[in-house]
Amino acid sequence: MEIIIGTRKSKLALWQANHVASKLRQLGHNCQLTLIESEGDKIIDTPLPLIGGKGLFTKALDEAILNQSIHIAVHSYKDVPTELDEGLIVAAILEREKHTDAIVVKNGLDFLTHENAVIATSSNRRKALWLNKFPNHRIVDIRGNVPTRIQKLNKQPWDATILASAGLIRLNLQHEIAQELHWMTPAPAQGAIAVMCHSSQSNIIQELSKINDSNTALCTNIERDFLNALNGGCSAPLGAYTQIKNNKVQFEGVVASIDGKEKIEIRLEASLNTASNLGLEAANTAVKKGAKRLIDSANNYKNA
Repeated sequence: MEIIIGTRKSKLALWQANHVASKLRQLGHNCQLTLIESEGDKIIDTPLPLIGGKGLFTKALDEAILNQSIHIAVHSYKDVPTELDEGLIVAAILEREKHTDAIVVKNGLDFLTHENAVIATSSNRRKALWLNKFPNHRIVDIRGNVPTRIQKLNKQPWDATILASAGLIRLNLQHEIAQELHWMTPAPAQGAIAVMCHSSQSNIIQELSKINDSNTALCTNIERDFLNALNGGCSAPLGAYTQIKNNKVQFEGVVASIDGKEKIEIRLEASLNTASNLGLEAANTAVKKGAKRLIDSANNYKNA
């Protein structure tokens, strides 16, 4: 089968698309990559939460699927909106790489003990959770792909930037990881790759099912259920991580205020047979603890 794969142009997006292509080639398919620029790639000087809109990094590729100029699109699953346009389906979720965030530093880790440290991130989640732990640090915005952000860090009077461990590992930049932030709850589905296609393409859906990792799919979809039920969106200071341990599905979630002064934590566990609704249960628990107020205040902050 000839499969045309749509991808963004960044090094990480190309790595992910080539990774999917290699798996499909192993199944005997011919794959060709088509490069597509997303809105998020075009607007590089505005903090992500201020751009607004869903699917900043995925919409152009999704439109290419719908107009049949490509067969499939490869995305970082954390970038995919929880509500898909009609005609689209996530047909495969590949085995997850590390889910953690990590810090890349300029001059070692001594800044962690300094009150005037400067950390670069455009993520409201990372900002909120960092300030919750280090309330006297200052956060500045940073945009660009992974190598660009590392270059910016080295040129600016900043101490560190926060990046996903998975992206650094996939680009052979794991040597840049100064410390993994195991205490920082990641974005829902962080570290996982999703493959999107048209819901009518039954032959392609069948082939993509062969590269789907069922455990990663279960865990990441629980995390995305949590995000969707809270109507969080990509700018919400919200994190979620699910893992399978000893035949139990363990969920941890967090919602914080952007200034880091408030934080709601949720931890739940279920058996594998009853875990499918775990994200919704966690969202209900979060709402009872006041999560909606924190999310609304983040939206007001973005629109101010």
